[in-house]
Amino acid sequence: MDIHQLKVFASVYKNRSFSRASEALHLTQPTISNHIKTLEDEFGCKLFDRLGRSIIPTKEAEVLYTHALEIITKAETINEAIREIKKDLTGKIMIGASTIPGVYLMPRMMTEFQKKYPEISFQIQISDSKGILESISKHDLLLGIVGAKLGNDQINYIPFVEDQLIVIASPSKVKANSLPLKGLTDYPLVLREEGSGTRRETEKFLEGKGLPPGKFQIAGIFGSTDAVKQAVKAGLGISILSKFAVADELEHGILQEIALTDLQMRRRFYIVAHKKRTLPKAYEIFLEHILTESNNL
Repeated sequence: MDIHQLKVFASVYKNRSFSRASEALHLTQPTISNHIKTLEDEFGCKLFDRLGRSIIPTKEAEVLYTHALEIITKAETINEAIREIKKDLTGKIMIGASTIPGVYLMPRMMTEFQKKYPEISFQIQISDSKGILESISKHDLLLGIVGAKLGNDQINYIPFVEDQLIVIASPSKVKANSLPLKGLTDYPLVLREEGSGTRRETEKFLEGKGLPPGKFQIAGIFGSTDAVKQAVKAGLGISILSKFAVADELEHGILQEIALTDLQMRRRFYIVAHKKRTLPKAYEIFLEHILTESNNL
């Protein structure tokens, strides 16, 4: 039994005629008869008594008609709801993201989303956490992903994925696989720029252990994670970066992790939106999607 068969049955029942149902549904009479025969075989009963040119519904047909109307109505409601969603899920979704989620997490999540909603396109604005939050506050962006809470009371912070900051070095620069935190002061340090979520979280962890960046020899400050990685690969110094950002380099032995024996540096990324803005449906569904996908990371 399918919804099409139920619609044929309901038309025959209402019109008390195979021919009038045929005209109403733009189907041939043999097709109408075949659908009714299929239903009769499935339910194991007669649905219509044929008396010459007229037909009379059986008691079973009366019961089926009531339920068929409910099923048809529900199916049409569902179809309409799906059509409305698909109609809304077109156009462009613009997201602001700090470097780690924007470069290393979002592309994969967007790809999976587009498999379901191919009419959606994306634009990603990569900036530091401070810049993303300013854009949200000014209503230039509806949705963002940042690596730090900055205390803006206009912003909703939704917990996203957990990240781990790790110490990285060129294998030719540092031979040790593990060190205590104070042992890092023997090496020059490469940092992200002021305003970077990674920089801010790094300083928070170091200062919490009595080692502000001022106690390190700062070898360089760079405006992007890729620039920091290139500097570390070249042997300029060690750095502290997201594990997401260096996963490929670690896997291929281009960089190595120096495990800290006395500190783990974990942080949370946050999805951010303005408290007074209502997200369009496409944004809402994408938000649900990335929250679900984050459980698989």
